[in-house]
Amino acid sequence: MISVLIVDDHPVVRQGMEMLLETHEQIEIAGTAENGRLAVQHVEKSPPDVVLMDLNMPVMDGIEATRQIHALSPQTQVVVLTSHHEDAMVFPAVKAGALSYLLKSATSDEVIETILAAAKGESRLHPRIAKRLMAEVAGTRRSLTSLTARELEVLKLIAQGNDNRAIAAKLTVSAKTVKTHVSNILSKLGVADRTQAAIYALRENLVPL
Repeated sequence: MISVLIVDDHPVVRQGMEMLLETHEQIEIAGTAENGRLAVQHVEKSPPDVVLMDLNMPVMDGIEATRQIHALSPQTQVVVLTSHHEDAMVFPAVKAGALSYLLKSATSDEVIETILAAAKGESRLHPRIAKRLMAEVAGTRRSLTSLTARELEVLKLIAQGNDNRAIAAKLTVSAKTVKTHVSNILSKLGVADRTQAAIYALRENLVPL
């Protein structure tokens, strides 16, 4: 039997998932949790095989919960099931240790198949997510060494939330110079804006997540 912990802040979603998964002969419900902190506490006491994890929750979100669960119980696989497909959610969740990433538009069969696969250590990704992750990896390989030392420094500061004026003050250069560096960074990384550049920096461990 595959034990599954369901984590979602909406009662109707938790109940619906319970009803769905209980119909499968290989799956048993280990419990439910309405936020990430309760999920971590559950895993600490009794690690399940799989955690079905929402991302946007109060108290502790799914990304932080995934990170802590991965550290507490590496054998527990986290399957993200969320309505969020933005890069700012996808990449941190994968980096935190999520094995699979599904959108809530997935069918019942897809959810069950993903849980069964996760129990065997196999990843499943929504096609839209897989395409973006592949593009991100491909872009990383092309641009990893393309930045100058100063551009890397600027990128790190961007990822830490600094605007151009703050970066200029920290590096003792003009705001115009920083703007040029930022433009070069976006071009070399093939990203559209500062947010995507920051995500790149986080994925590549240029700064702590």
